[in-house]
Amino acid sequence: MDKERGNHTTKLLCKVMRVHPSGYYKWRKRGITPSQERRNKLLKRIKEIFKESRETYGCPRIHPQLISEGFRCSYNTIETLMRKNKIQPKQKRRFKATTDSKHTMPIAPNVLSREFTVDEPDEVWVSDITYIWTAQGWLYLCVFIDLYSRAVVGWSMSNNMTADFVVDAFKMGVGKRGRAPLVLHSDRGSQYASNLFRDEIALYDCIQSMSRKGDCWDNAVAESFFGTLKQELVYRKFYKSRIEATMDIFDYVEIFYNKRRRHSALKYLTPEEKEQKEKKVA
Repeated sequence: MDKERGNHTTKLLCKVMRVHPSGYYKWRKRGITPSQERRNKLLKRIKEIFKESRETYGCPRIHPQLISEGFRCSYNTIETLMRKNKIQPKQKRRFKATTDSKHTMPIAPNVLSREFTVDEPDEVWVSDITYIWTAQGWLYLCVFIDLYSRAVVGWSMSNNMTADFVVDAFKMGVGKRGRAPLVLHSDRGSQYASNLFRDEIALYDCIQSMSRKGDCWDNAVAESFFGTLKQELVYRKFYKSRIEATMDIFDYVEIFYNKRRRHSALKYLTPEEKEQKEKKVA
């Protein structure tokens, strides 16, 4: 009789504490409370997510990831656990612009006008160029980003900042998406103003848009991507060769950034999740 009462009491306790009876008995053997055990599991997963994010995620991105996995936890709990266990991403560094706008080629008007929120995929792509230092010298990266999902749809890397490597990145985007954007925005760099690039986008009737002179905020989404790339990857590495840097950046863009990195501008969805959501609605 006493044993039955004990079992009944245990079941009620487990129900109130929202733990499985097997967990309760394990606790009795180890001397760890169910709440401590839940917190330990939570901390373990926080550390795993932080590592999976290349040690770049703070609480704003770790919390929605945990919620999506079924954890019941508040933002403040995650913030406290991270602070107490010194789980903190590295701070940003400043980055230097590479735009060469001192040319006599045609300049397109600023059609985008800082309207960075769009309603459909491939409505607007933004593009920019940055540089990565390696032991073999500079490596230049050009990207095209879809404003709808913030996905990097096309990218290219080269030893030189020539118009053809920008065209290559654009062609990659068209190949992956199966279409070109309605509007294509960039800075006033000579690569984007070149006949080679303008002739290429004319084939798809793209409306070209360019930032105002010396105004990086007009192309803030592309600038932000490069800041994120350098903070989360480039500034943490020393590349012995351009090939090594290319492989690392490919992995970051295609495997991590497009598929797994949560974006505050997307309410902490990943670019892939944002586009899947659009397909379901359609």
